[in-house]
Amino acid sequence: MADADALLRLNSVTVRFGERAVLDAVDLEVAEHEIVCVLGPSGSGKSTLLRVVAGLQEASGRVLLAGEDQTSVPVHRRGVGLMFQDHQLFPQRDVGSNVAFGLRMHGEGRAGQARKVEELLDLVGLPGAQRRAVASLSGGEQQRVALARALAPQPKLLMLDEPLGQLDRGLRERLVVELRALFGRLGTTVLAVTHDQGEAFALADRVVVMQDGRIAQAGSPLEVWQRPASEFVARFLGFDNVVGATVSGAAADTPWGKVPVPDGSPEGDCRLLVRPAGVRLVPPSDGLRCTVEARTFRGTHVAVLLRPDDAPVLEAECSLRDAPEQGTTVGVTFEAGDVVVLPPGGHPPQGAGSSGGPRKSGRRL
Repeated sequence: MADADALLRLNSVTVRFGERAVLDAVDLEVAEHEIVCVLGPSGSGKSTLLRVVAGLQEASGRVLLAGEDQTSVPVHRRGVGLMFQDHQLFPQRDVGSNVAFGLRMHGEGRAGQARKVEELLDLVGLPGAQRRAVASLSGGEQQRVALARALAPQPKLLMLDEPLGQLDRGLRERLVVELRALFGRLGTTVLAVTHDQGEAFALADRVVVMQDGRIAQAGSPLEVWQRPASEFVARFLGFDNVVGATVSGAAADTPWGKVPVPDGSPEGDCRLLVRPAGVRLVPPSDGLRCTVEARTFRGTHVAVLLRPDDAPVLEAECSLRDAPEQGTTVGVTFEAGDVVVLPPGGHPPQGAGSSGGPRKSGRRL
């Protein structure tokens, strides 16, 4: 059922390049004040989706913004703000002129431009930067100027295409926290595209994962992380402990032996995901015997690659203090809370969290 509060609604939006469907009958809704991040591998259709909403790409189906069909509305009249990965600032103009560009296009007078530019630069953390040359700015500062320019005309919808992609990881992590706080203060409705899961999960109220031009799963970051709807989503999120299995009662028969499953899991053939946090290391006599093949430091934990004698490799998570040495023989048991029963094919079952409908967020209203 369509949500009356949806600011943006896409109905059966399809884009074809020759025989290939880049977007395949996509339905998506974004509620007012909601931040939605679209994730997916290259070629999944996420950037094309953004271009369709902006009016930069022709498509069949309907795009409605605030209930109004946008089919015949030109780009500059759609009331959306755009911010791209390369910022697309005007290098020959100073910071103030870049931010004021959209205001001039909307007929704002000089006094109004100056006031709003000052307010926006304060808002994005660049007070008094109006006369600075664009070439003198760092990458993070250019990103802030591009954001101020996109916000200046007060768009109904702000769209971000890989906005932090050119920045180093430390700066990205800091700025994504600032962006979420800023959008919260302003009540901005945001549709963002990114390939970076950490960025999307930190920024979004709702995450949409795309596969081959379709929505594979949509839900809160916690829902998608804890319960991926298909093997594709699980592997895209970086989970590799996936095997074929048969569920019967409280356990599944797998190449790793009996693995406990959550209560109420559907019985029968499936694909089974065990998150690394659910792979527990015990003495060799107490579980599945494995050899520690490799250890990788991941900052907050150590990823331990385990090779059983006659089964697929496993990844486990442990603290640096508890990580066994390479070549050690250990035992493995499994925690049901970190086991996810996936459908037997590569796609989610009908109705399994693949809706693009909006999720209302109470944090801004």
